[in-house]
Amino acid sequence: MDQPTATVAPNRRFSPVWIIPIVSVLVAGWMVYQYLSQQGPEIHLASPTASGVVPDKTQVKVRSVKVGMVTAVKLSKDYSQIDLTVRMDSGTERMLGKDSEFWLVKPRIGTEGVTGLETLLSGPYIELEPGDSKERRSDFVMLSAPPVAGPNIRGTRIILVASEAGKLAIGDPVMFEGYVVGRVEKTGFDVARHQATYQLFIFQTYSGLLRTRSRFWLNSGIDINFSARGFNINVASLETLIAGGVTFAVPEGSPEGELLTGGTMPEFELYDNLQDVKADMYEQLIPYAMLFTDSVRGLAPGAPVEYRGIRIGTVKQVPFVLSSEASVATMKIPVLVNIEVERINHLASSRETIDQLEQSFANAFKNGLRASLKTANLLSGSLYIDIDFYPDEVHFATSSDTRKYYGYNVFPTIEGEFVLLQQHIEHILTRLDKLPIDKTVDYLNQGLVHLDGASQQLQQTLKDVDSLLVQQETRQLPQTVHKILADLRSILQGFSPGSTNYAEIAQVLLRINQALGQLEPLLQTLNAQPDALIFGAKETADPIPVKGRNP
Repeated sequence: MDQPTATVAPNRRFSPVWIIPIVSVLVAGWMVYQYLSQQGPEIHLASPTASGVVPDKTQVKVRSVKVGMVTAVKLSKDYSQIDLTVRMDSGTERMLGKDSEFWLVKPRIGTEGVTGLETLLSGPYIELEPGDSKERRSDFVMLSAPPVAGPNIRGTRIILVASEAGKLAIGDPVMFEGYVVGRVEKTGFDVARHQATYQLFIFQTYSGLLRTRSRFWLNSGIDINFSARGFNINVASLETLIAGGVTFAVPEGSPEGELLTGGTMPEFELYDNLQDVKADMYEQLIPYAMLFTDSVRGLAPGAPVEYRGIRIGTVKQVPFVLSSEASVATMKIPVLVNIEVERINHLASSRETIDQLEQSFANAFKNGLRASLKTANLLSGSLYIDIDFYPDEVHFATSSDTRKYYGYNVFPTIEGEFVLLQQHIEHILTRLDKLPIDKTVDYLNQGLVHLDGASQQLQQTLKDVDSLLVQQETRQLPQTVHKILADLRSILQGFSPGSTNYAEIAQVLLRINQALGQLEPLLQTLNAQPDALIFGAKETADPIPVKGRNP
């Protein structure tokens, strides 16, 4: 008997048990999709330090709006820096241009005040400055400090070069006539040229102030100048007093030049002060070599060269190249000076070329034009070169070895005031040395001996006078003299006008006058006939009129 066989067929019915797992998988997938769709790209930041940066806590912000989160912090492979992994939010891809900048925001004290105080409670965060470049990138190097000007800020960038580093720092102000018009953006050092470089950013509003003839100099806030012109103090703003800075302008008397055009960043020289700018602002120069026999101590490069108090040049090098014509053996110190043509033409009514001025100087040398060293400041001991005419110095050698010195024309010189003063002092000392000092001292000693004897005699006389004054008779002498004067006064009062004695004396004098009047004829007769008293006076005949005579 055949056994029945069961037929196995698959169950085609859907079990409700699988609904829950399937829904869970779909929800999980949707959540994963939502999470991944809301996240932006992953970037890497290189930073020299990670102070205060915490994974999954430190945020990346743009103008205080969160756009990302630091997810990992680790050392680089060579341990030279810190690698930060940042997950950006969705839609931030356009912010990550090639010129985008990142920096860590934390409390800072700088020239612009205290910034980042809000991070004291919330912790530091990373600030992102989006760039304009369309080229995308995922690796960036963080800045050590906030940038002076971001990619979106318009302005002009220039480069300053200097022989020394450390004169400016990032963030120092750039000023024009006391106004802050820019900031120092970067500092560096050019190894090939051995020069320090400073990149400045001038805001777009003030870019029109930059000219090809602009000059830049350090502004330390307080400028103490103790030079040939005296003692001078200039104080700038409080910000520059604390942090320093740089100032630029077109020097007075110099052509303004043209506006700066776009393209490569122009380079300018950084001067230490405004005095150096003024000394280097002239381009047309006539170099001369001056050979001095005086000491040049106190004469420094930049010292003025003046003609009767008017500056016409500047000392370039002290001392210049020593040679056989000027050395220690010949007692001549060479000094290189520049006569600045623009200074002379600025004062003159007509402009002259360099060749014309050189010929004018050559003619003036024959008339006694000479240079000498003079004291500019007694306190600092600084010197300057004075040019003037000396009629007694009209002889100047014209041989080839004196007209040229290392290819430079020689400017004739004379001894300065120090040498002349030294010669006068030596002459006086020589005259003093020739004086008979020993005999003079002997005569003085003898005179002092006699003077001592006279002094002793004077002391004895004074003692005698003192002893005379203490006697009783001497003390009564003033009273006796007073009594005599009183008696004399009473006698004189008896002969005063209106007194009896005065009237009697007047009558006696009147009678004497009358008697003299009567004796006047006798005196006239005796005067005419001295023998009249003996022989008698001769009678004079009566006068007869002329017409009364007989014919």
